[in-house]
Formats: sequence, C-alpha cells, structure tokens
Amino acid sequence: ICDAYHCSITTGTDPNRIVFWSGSNFDPAEQAAGRNCREDKSEPNNLRCWIKGSLPEPGYTYAGNDLEWPTIPEVLEQHGVDWRIYQDPNDNWTGAMHGGLAFKGFRNCKPGEPLYERGMKHWSLEQLEQDVLNGTLPAVSWVLPPKEWSEHPSASTPIEGAEYTARILDALTANPEVWASTVFFQTFDENDGLFDHLPPPAPPSYNLDGTLAGKASFPLQGEYFDDHEDKYTSRDDNVSGTIRPFGLGPRVPMYVVSPWSKGGWVSSETFDHTSVGRFLEKRFDLTIPAISLWHRKMCGDLTSCFDFSMEGDAAFPPLPDASGSVAVLAEHLKRPKILPPRAAEGLFQEEGLRRARPLPYVLHVDARAVGNAITLGFVNDGKVGATFHVYDKLHLDRIPRRYCVEAGKVLSDDWAIDPKQGADLLVLGPNGFMRSFTARTGAALPTFTARYDVAGQSVGLTLENAAQGELPLTLGNDLYGANPRKQLTVAPGKKANAIWPASQSHGWYDFTIDAEGWTIRLAGRIENGKPGVSDPLMRA
Repeated sequence: ICDAYHCSITTGTDPNRIVFWSGSNFDPAEQAAGRNCREDKSEPNNLRCWIKGSLPEPGYTYAGNDLEWPTIPEVLEQHGVDWRIYQDPNDNWTGAMHGGLAFKGFRNCKPGEPLYERGMKHWSLEQLEQDVLNGTLPAVSWVLPPKEWSEHPSASTPIEGAEYTARILDALTANPEVWASTVFFQTFDENDGLFDHLPPPAPPSYNLDGTLAGKASFPLQGEYFDDHEDKYTSRDDNVSGTIRPFGLGPRVPMYVVSPWSKGGWVSSETFDHTSVGRFLEKRFDLTIPAISLWHRKMCGDLTSCFDFSMEGDAAFPPLPDASGSVAVLAEHLKRPKILPPRAAEGLFQEEGLRRARPLPYVLHVDARAVGNAITLGFVNDGKVGATFHVYDKLHLDRIPRRYCVEAGKVLSDDWAIDPKQGADLLVLGPNGFMRSFTARTGAALPTFTARYDVAGQSVGLTLENAAQGELPLTLGNDLYGANPRKQLTVAPGKKANAIWPASQSHGWYDFTIDAEGWTIRLAGRIENGKPGVSDPLMRA
C-alpha cells in the first residue's frame, strides 16, 4: 500500500488520466520553451477523453483540439516493448477511462496500425486470462473498467470494484510462471474532491503581487497553468492570480501486488501518476519525455515498494470471495436509505503496526532569529527531493509557502516576527516530518539545528544562545513515552548539545524544546535504510 500516492492535479478524471497515459498534462514543448501552458496545450478539466460514437463503426467523434506529445504506449512502441490496453471501446464510460483519447496519435490511428490494434480494439478480461495461460501476456498492459465496475461514486460501488479487481487478479495468477514475473498496480485517477488532511506537494504558488510563495532549488518554468481568460479560477479570488501550479493533487489509493511486494508492507514515499511512467523507464531502460523536471525531482519511481532480493515465492494467498456483487447491491438497495449521523463521527483507523519500506528521506529545518525575523533553513541530506510546506499560523489567510529542495541542496527564507503576536510557523514534510517554531515578541529564540544519529537512532540537537543571559531549556512532552523530561542551560554566547533517543519507538520521535517565550516541536522518523514500521501513534 502506498499511503503518499497523489493524483497529479487537483481536478477531474481526464486531466489525471492524461498524466497517467503520457507523463504530463501540459505540453513538454511549451515547457522546454519556458512557457506555461494554456488550455489549448493542456487539459484543465474533463473534455478531450469524452467521446461520441462507437468502434469500429462509425468511429469516435472527439472534443477539443488534439494533444500532440507522445503517449507512454507510443514510447513503448518506439522501443519495441509489447503492450496492450484491455478494454471494451464501447463500454469505457464514453472514453473517460482512456487517457490516450486526448492525443493525436490515438485519434488518428487506423485499423491494422499498432496504436489501434493494441489500444483501441476490444480486449476483454477473458482474453487477459487466456493470454496469461498461454504465456503471451504483453510486457505492459492497462486494464480499463466499464462504468459499472469503476468504483466511481454514483456510477459504481466498492463491492463492484472489489469484484472487478478480484477478476483481474484471478486472471493474472492463473499461470504461476507468468505471475512469478508480474507486477499489478491499481490506483484511481482522482479523489472526487474529498478532504485530505495531507497537503499535496506542488511547486510554490504565486502571490497576488506576482512573487512566489516559496522557492525551489531548480528551475520551475512551465510547471504552471496560465488561466489567462479567467475561465478556471474564481475572479473573486483574493489570494492568488491566474497562474497556478499544475499539481500535485490529493492522495488516492495505490496498491502494488507482486511476489516482491507481498507481506502487507506500506510505502510512504511521495508518488503520483508520473511514478508509474518512471517505473516503466527503469524497467525498460527508456525515457518518457513528457515527465517534467519537477516531477522527477519530487516524486519517486515506485521501486522502493519492492524487495527484489526476496526469494521468488510467487504463491498467491487466498482472498475472500468477491463475486456476486450485483446481487448483493440489488438486495441492499431494497433497504431503507441510510442517513448520516447528525454529529460527525471519528474516522476509522486500522489498529496495529504495518511493516514499512525504508525511505530515501533525510530532512532537517534549521532556525535562527535575526532582529525582527526568523530565518528557516530547509536541508535535504537524503537521496531524493522533497517539498517542505510552511504555514504561518498567525496569517492563515496567506498562501502556505512551499520549498522544493532536491537531494543534497539547501534553501532558506525569512518570516517577520509580528510586533504584537510574535511568530508561529508550522513546517510539514513527507512521512510525518514536522517542525514548529512558536515565539512571543521579544523572546530570545536560539539558533537551532537538529541532525540524526542514524546508527544510534537518535536526534542530536545543537542550540546556540545569542542572548546576554543564561537560557534554561526543557526537553520533553515525548508522545511516545520513551524519554523523561530533560533540563538544559545554555550559557550566554555558547552552544549546548543534547541527544533525544528514538530507538524504543522504532525511530519515530515527537517532542518539544521549551524555554521562556518560545517552543520548538520536532516529529518524524529517522531513516536508516532498513525496513521499519508505521507510526505507532497512528493506532491510538
């Protein structure tokens, strides 16, 4: 299970499926020229994949102009990689399931041509199973559900989606030799606008004055949508303008099913729909040109979901019977309508721990106060890029700043200390990484750094007192209950070091540093390159 897999754009079905099928929702040629795309070179809302007509006769009728960059199937075809789309072209929710239908190549292909034969014809689940049994399953396959089996709200249901998934797995595991070399990815194009408490990584937004709310350690040209006609943004918006970052969007489920990912593991690396294309790049040694620099820096390639050193135990465990969903649904619809409770109930949280894949993140935030400002330094000592979100909790009407820091780089920025309220900054990063800095006006905030002792599974702290008097500190509020409170005094003009152990909480930590007038809170997980467990506090 990938619990940090995002849809690529905060919008609907087609825009995200276009990313899934091509690696981008904006023309890479425009980006290469340093231009942000408009609607003629991108898909801001559902349009191009919704077709009329049928195949083979009289043919599809398309909406909107063609998108012209190469799709992933076309890239595979150019490199001699066998591929196929299993679908009913006349039962794919009028084309909405097929992201390739926005593109010139698919729109203009003819019977007998590879794009048509592999990607437009009717290839059923029965044919999928037959291909598995015959050992002729293509190297890369897409499976598109009909509307009724899509698990989309109002058109389908979870039990119908479960039965369709079970049918795919039954087909893929029908031949143990084929399954022993197969990976099945299942995800959803978008989340229908439901609330997600995890802020999605994205390039920094623009303030109304045209300045960036944040920074990046690499170029960002072309990573934005130019709504120059105010068609897709509200004219009443008093926070940002008509230049908006393309993504990412909220999280969606991603299940990775294979002999090398079995065992109930969770990966919390940041992924999105471009990650599937990145996985194909890695597997077949090719390049999908539409995937942008930002996505390559900030999103993973899904390889961390696997342990390829595992012995090839391809045995597939028995699953609950998911058949008969149509009859179950018909019986359910005879019952009285279920009304939501008057008061919202707490969300269900699965109990216990999950085994967690090692992650490539080693992130830090340094802090120092200079005059009437706080300077934060965003340090990425890991192997992949990461996005830091900074919320000014005293000014929540402002756009949160985002800092996109590639591996091995550092960014910094300043925040004014309000003369009446002080400062209250919240920093969020991947896999539960959090830092908060709260200070009253006039408080002597020390220079602060925190670094990990990976081998010892502890957080090493350094605090420098620039004030004229002694600085007494308290380390405590350990939410994991593994460490007692600690007292520390920093002499004027001196530094003091402290160690906060996290080995008893599987490398997870959450504690505070308190002094007169200010508080620093730290939370996250110390990565050591080895498998771990999910956050123990999540089961509480």
